[in-house]
Amino acid sequence: MDLSNLKIIKKLKDVSPKLKLAFKNHMQDLKIKSRYIDFLIPEEEKDIMKDAQRIEDMVRETLVQEFSEKIKENKSYEMLVDAVVHNIKKKSLEDTEEI
Repeated sequence: MDLSNLKIIKKLKDVSPKLKLAFKNHMQDLKIKSRYIDFLIPEEEKDIMKDAQRIEDMVRETLVQEFSEKIKENKSYEMLVDAVVHNIKKKSLEDTEEI
């Protein structure tokens, strides 16, 4: 167990109930106003996730076009998709390192 986490927990016990309630209300407001995800994940990370999903969708579509719809039934389909996406990301990183 991490001792720093234990120290934080002990300090939280000393926080006043009013402050706890205020923090809880603030977090609920963030969730209700749909800013909760913006609070947790910066905008640039969301763009990276969108790009990764777009690449994966493109790979899936290309595999179906090249081999037919039946490729999705193969046991190794997900591993193939992961491998192709990994290779695309790796190649992209290598290209940016060269620049």
